[in-house]
Amino acid sequence: MKRSLCVCLAACLLSGASTFAAEFAGFAHENLVAWCIVPFDATKRGPEARAKMLKKLGITRSAYDWRAEHVPTFEAEIQAYAANGIDFFAFWGAHEEAFSLFQKYKLTPQIWQTAPSPEGESDAIKVSRAVDALLPLVEKTRVLGCPFGLYNHGQWGGQPKNLVAVCQALRERHAANHVGIVYNFHHAHEQLPTIEGSLKLIMPYLLCLNLNGMNDTPEPKILSIGEGKHDACLLEIVAGLGYDGAIGIIDHRSERDTEECLRENLEGLAAWQKASKR
Repeated sequence: MKRSLCVCLAACLLSGASTFAAEFAGFAHENLVAWCIVPFDATKRGPEARAKMLKKLGITRSAYDWRAEHVPTFEAEIQAYAANGIDFFAFWGAHEEAFSLFQKYKLTPQIWQTAPSPEGESDAIKVSRAVDALLPLVEKTRVLGCPFGLYNHGQWGGQPKNLVAVCQALRERHAANHVGIVYNFHHAHEQLPTIEGSLKLIMPYLLCLNLNGMNDTPEPKILSIGEGKHDACLLEIVAGLGYDGAIGIIDHRSERDTEECLRENLEGLAAWQKASKR
């Protein structure tokens, strides 16, 4: 029987973190990916300063989000990461300049794209339309050798069962085995009551799991890990499922300095790990 979030939370509070949580190593620094740190940085760092900041924090992987103003510095970002030992782990969306640079520098980052939410009389029709909409970028990433991540961002396309259905359809109909799922807690507040089942469903396809501090509702939407009332339980669920892939920690707060936000997330994870070993 699936545990509801409230039951799981009660168990966490009553008995403390379990043995599997205490032994879980999936939140180690080498698994962490910095996300939403480019356009959301109040300090407005450039590529070199950003790479040095990540190195200072001990974060060795970055998922690159951008706006039009950042296109001229795509190459500088790649070069700064290489010089500071930062893995250009993922890239948001699609841009031909970036794709050319990935080939030039022999990079194969994950490409993250919001899963579409097409109109349709049935889920089957919506899946087919989503597949059709995604196929050009799926084929482009196949040529580039880049994993392609369906990114949950609300609506129909953000529901775990629909993410899985679209992912499976692309794999089965188009042999697109490089397609997977990127799952974001900050776009999943409405899924909290069944979050363990959702994670189990997407786990075989999961390319990256982006954490966030979580309350019942997205008010505020973004919290540092440890500031949400469900965080300890959610981390235990992730540990209990044995997920050992990439873990994203996010800034996504344009009014704050990115380094401060990332540090708060690191401290929140460290506090949970310390508590789980008691």
